[in-house]
Amino acid sequence: MAVLNWKHHTLLQALMTRGPLKENEFHKIFSAVTGKNPRSYERDFNDFLLKINKELSYVQMELRRCRNQNDGEVCYGLVNNVSDDQSKLGTKYSVPQIALYKGVIEAIMQDATAQGCISTFTALNTRLENQVHSGTESQSQGGSSQVPPALRNFSMSQKEKTLDELVCDKWLCHTPDGDIGLGVKSYLDLRSWFHNSGIPSCEVCNEAAIKAKVCQNEGCMLRIHHYCLKKKFSQSRGKIICPSCSTQWECQIPKSEVEALEDELNEPTESQPLAVSKRRKLKANRNADADTAGCGSSQGPSVPELRRVTRSSARPRKMGRKKNKQKEIKSSSSSTTKALSEHSE
Repeated sequence: MAVLNWKHHTLLQALMTRGPLKENEFHKIFSAVTGKNPRSYERDFNDFLLKINKELSYVQMELRRCRNQNDGEVCYGLVNNVSDDQSKLGTKYSVPQIALYKGVIEAIMQDATAQGCISTFTALNTRLENQVHSGTESQSQGGSSQVPPALRNFSMSQKEKTLDELVCDKWLCHTPDGDIGLGVKSYLDLRSWFHNSGIPSCEVCNEAAIKAKVCQNEGCMLRIHHYCLKKKFSQSRGKIICPSCSTQWECQIPKSEVEALEDELNEPTESQPLAVSKRRKLKANRNADADTAGCGSSQGPSVPELRRVTRSSARPRKMGRKKNKQKEIKSSSSSTTKALSEHSE
């Protein structure tokens, strides 16, 4: 059995105390305890996480990596792989609060436009009785009397407070538009459940496409995450054809985001720690050529312009210089002759 040391304990303690961490924060902790850059030493980094997961498997837990579909950032977190009555005892949420959370998730999943969020008004008006799985038949016959009182008496203010708690605990999140979306914990813990629930998968990464770009053809069900779409955009140079129905998508992604993504894809690995991306090389060469041609001038013309000027005006400039010298000689000789004549007179 592999034994974890203080380096593994430090990383696990950070995840248990602070919750899911973004990739850059997680990498900083790994670099601090090991002295290695996880991007340069990718194999050591993966072995480090594999050793942790071997130990966590004995308690049905896992250190998992996922992408937050709200912003596309990679996150790491600890998840429970078992969903039984014993694991439910560890939750701090009541039955009505869990029912509200399930209702919000179902409403987001059922959105055919794959916006990945619902309005706060819709979230607050979620019918909790729809989340009662036991006694469904008696409920349809006996009406609302079979609904547990805890769900029936759950007030609007309690729903508002519950949504705030779920957002604070990263199960849900507030979007920039003020809507309610899934939090990073939901993407970490419910990945298998999303797949089993029939949510269409992303064509690029095969993960559940909860917040994604939907094909513009109404009869096509294909979805692609926004961050996966940027990757596909950079590879296809602006032309994206739906793999399912061959409809051409109209996408306008800022050039800066495409360049940043290409630089990220070309970042060095353990086998090539000193490699530099092609784009950075091209930029460096262009800057060096501009400095050489312009002699340090920040507003000088480009290299092709200098070459055109040199080739087109080399001979006329030489001829002009000769003519100027001849004129100067003639004027000087004439002035000398005039001065001598005046002196003789």
